[in-house]
Amino acid sequence: MREFNGEYPTFILKHKHAIKYAIMNNAMIRKAGDADLDQLVEIWYEASQQAHNFIKKEYWETNKTAMRTHYLPASEIYLLAHEAEISGFIALVEDEVAAIFVSPTHQGKGIGTLLLNHVKKMRDDLQLKVYKNNRPSVAFYQKKGFAKVSELIDAETGETELMMKWHKE
Repeated sequence: MREFNGEYPTFILKHKHAIKYAIMNNAMIRKAGDADLDQLVEIWYEASQQAHNFIKKEYWETNKTAMRTHYLPASEIYLLAHEAEISGFIALVEDEVAAIFVSPTHQGKGIGTLLLNHVKKMRDDLQLKVYKNNRPSVAFYQKKGFAKVSELIDAETGETELMMKWHKE
């Protein structure tokens, strides 16, 4: 075992808030299963309304069933959980981050960073779409190394989305 020299590795310094949360809450990242879907849909619904207040609440309500029966089951999902409570999740469809949501009660604790870093270890390239009006998420992705590559209009909401990409260095 190496002797501690008083200096923490860069990863720990950059992510100490998230690591502290995970350790203190005995939380772990694991692959989601069918039994998790109801909780994942609720996290998606609550976080979507909070982050996308520029889209009518009815849009999110009408998409709950599709999220539960189609979108989430078609994705590769990783979640952060403490016992039976899920704090957040990230859903992939091949190299696309189809969703990353953290429960509003657990936001600001580094959970999104932990989840994103988890999938970055599994992929060389990632892409995602994020609503341009969701400025905190756009800033989050830019801080995590994603770059804007194009803009498009979401046909269902009429909102501008940014296509962003990340490549492992």
